[in-house]
Amino acid sequence: MAIDCDTLRERLDSATAHLDPPYAVVDLTAFDANASALADRARGKPVRAASKSIRSRELTTRVLGRPGWAGVMAFTLSEAIWLVRSGVTDDALVAYPTAERAALAELAADPALAAAVTLMIDGTEQLDLVDAVRAPGQRPELRVCLELDASWRPLGGRVHVGVRRSPVHSARAAGALAAAVAARPGFRLVGLMAYEAQIAGLGDAPPGRAVMGAAIRLAQRGSYRELLARRGAAVAAVREHADLEFVNGGGTGSVAATSADPAVTEVTAGSGLYGPTLFDAYRAWQPTPAAFFACAVVRRPTPQLATVLGGGWIASGPAERSRLPRPWLPAGLTLVGTEGAGEVQTPLAGAAAAGLRVGDRVWFRHAKAGELCEHVNELHLVSGDEVVATVPTYRGEGHAFL
Repeated sequence: MAIDCDTLRERLDSATAHLDPPYAVVDLTAFDANASALADRARGKPVRAASKSIRSRELTTRVLGRPGWAGVMAFTLSEAIWLVRSGVTDDALVAYPTAERAALAELAADPALAAAVTLMIDGTEQLDLVDAVRAPGQRPELRVCLELDASWRPLGGRVHVGVRRSPVHSARAAGALAAAVAARPGFRLVGLMAYEAQIAGLGDAPPGRAVMGAAIRLAQRGSYRELLARRGAAVAAVREHADLEFVNGGGTGSVAATSADPAVTEVTAGSGLYGPTLFDAYRAWQPTPAAFFACAVVRRPTPQLATVLGGGWIASGPAERSRLPRPWLPAGLTLVGTEGAGEVQTPLAGAAAAGLRVGDRVWFRHAKAGELCEHVNELHLVSGDEVVATVPTYRGEGHAFL
């Protein structure tokens, strides 16, 4: 979607004129458009909402009410339990293995909760931990999902392309683990997940790095072909031991490609709803920026610089420039290389800096999506040129799950 930066700035400034920065907003028009686009790209397969990338119960509920969206991928068991108990979802898949003993005890003590939450596993030691919390005969059957490692290991495994997740890489290993789960009382294997981070979470057109972009695209094509065959074989091997309810894959950056895999029954997305800066580096689809945070200009060190209070809302991942927030509005602002984005103050240069006055707002975009919500208690929801609602973030409801 083409963005008129001047019009957007006017809308955001007008809608939030009564607020004192720093604060965060979500443009509902862009949010809803991104939700529709992601559902369309999934080609009829349901999209599971990645709550880590949203971190607001109200906005998670909003997207789940839209066509094509179903279920939540939570990032901790405690969060999954909270979302189920508060009525956001009755289908929560925990994206990572858990060692939360108190949460496991709560899950194992409630049959209704156990029916709504699915645990992630990639080894029998995680089953052992569950059994140590509450033995099989003393709890309802617990739902589990097997995670297949989706990284690409060409040249006989001498090269690793992707992230380091599950130790289960081959179809044979997946079948063996499925057999082990089937032999364990108190567990039911209901799903398989394979998250291809090297495709879904890696932009294939990094700005100013054409050679790197070409190399990334080459690796992604090779990885996709290999995973297409291996994931299909793994699903077949697991189905010999379990009646799978779902096969999950993908992320915002690979919704279309992953949904084209016949072995996959659902895809996951979340970051694309907010449209953070990391997704500006994708060729196939770029979400419309929907989430912003505002900081106030508080000083003018020189006629060419404007300094805002705060701004250092840094994203997780490798410590590099791509993880810095980006001054977005007014257009034409840049961070100062020697200072970057500071916790207390952020000096800004660029053509637009000379026109800023003390008290003006500068609008930033975060590099990632849900991490924005760790810095604010509320999200102001903007429609047109007014705030139509203010909703709490997880932090605003007193939750810090990680």
